[in-house]
Amino acid sequence: MLDSEAGFRTWLRLRGDLRAAEARIEALRDEIAALEEETEALRTDPFAIESAIREDLQLARPGETVVRLIGDTTPRIP
Repeated sequence: MLDSEAGFRTWLRLRGDLRAAEARIEALRDEIAALEEETEALRTDPFAIESAIREDLQLARPGETVVRLIGDTTPRIP
């Protein structure tokens, strides 16, 4: 009797699943690190706070130009 969940093919599939999961974990770790850096900047850097608020509210200072890239849904204030 052969078990359909055992064997070389299953091992290869599981190995691929493991590699995909490890890559996802690494991507999430990178994202966490970036968010931690942003959090620290927002705690300590007045310019970062102002920039984040202006970006969220889509505001610009007098004389500044807001540039939006085609296909980009996130507003950017240079």
